[in-house]
This record gives sequence, structure tokens and C-alpha cells, in this order.
Amino acid sequence: MKRFHVHVGVKDLESSVRFYSALFDAEPTVSKPDYAKWMVDDPRLNFAISQRGEHIGVNHLGLQVDSDVELEALRTQAEQADLVAAAEKGVSCCYARGNKYWYTDPQGVAWETYHTLAQVEFFGTDHTPPPAEDDKPHSSCCAPVNTAPPVETERASAGCCR
Repeated sequence: MKRFHVHVGVKDLESSVRFYSALFDAEPTVSKPDYAKWMVDDPRLNFAISQRGEHIGVNHLGLQVDSDVELEALRTQAEQADLVAAAEKGVSCCYARGNKYWYTDPQGVAWETYHTLAQVEFFGTDHTPPPAEDDKPHSSCCAPVNTAPPVETERASAGCCR
């Protein structure tokens, strides 16, 4: 079964956690010094926020699935519609390891389809600990750096954090 995913970059994590906890009437299911995630059942939503990149606002959108079979079915569906994907297998991102495909819509919005395999200790593949309260946030994880409309060939996999 699919779950809609939204990842938003925020300026103030603490106030954003308070806001979204009130909005969803629930505390985050994952809470880190630089990241929070809510797994909402009604509607089925994986909503994440992070204070790591310099971009504030929607980082990317996606569809989370429960198995690699479902993930590959989405990939096949995308191929049939001539959508170009960047494959990332076994990558660590947002305190989780998974398999995913990235797409870019005609407006340049990054989309991912993914299957989470396990939770991990670090935000991304760089194994950089979260920033201290007074540190400048580290580079953003997850959405590929290049969000230009896709080209005719598949982008090479390079992990989620570049």
C-alpha cells in the first residue's frame, strides 16, 4: 500500500515540530536534533521536516511503498509513461536505508518512489552528525541536487546526500 510523502526544509525545527504535532494531533514518530517525521494514518502520509539545508520549504514529494515489488511496479509504470528515473539502491538518507527512484516533474519538483529497508543512525551517507544548536546546518539530504527537468537518459546513482 502506498503512503504519500512530503519533506519540508524548515528554519526553526522546534517551532515546526510544535506546529505539525498540533496539525496532525500526534507527536513525531521519529525525532532527532535536526529532523522529525510523522507517519499519519488518516490520510496515509509520511511527513518529514529537517533543518539541515539552506532551502526552506518543500524539498521533495514522493510515494513510499511497503515492498521492492511495489517499488518496481511504480518504476515500470513510470517507464511506460516515458518518465526518466535516477535509481538509488541501498542508500542511507533521513535516518533510513532504502531503495528508491527519483523523478523530476516538468516544473522541476523532485519526486521519489521508495521502499524503506531499515533505520540508520545518521541522516545521510556522509555519516555527519547533526549540527549543534549554533552551527550552520549541513547540506540537505534526499532530493537530488539537480532538479532540472529530466534529460533523455537515466541519471547515475550517487546516493541521496551529495
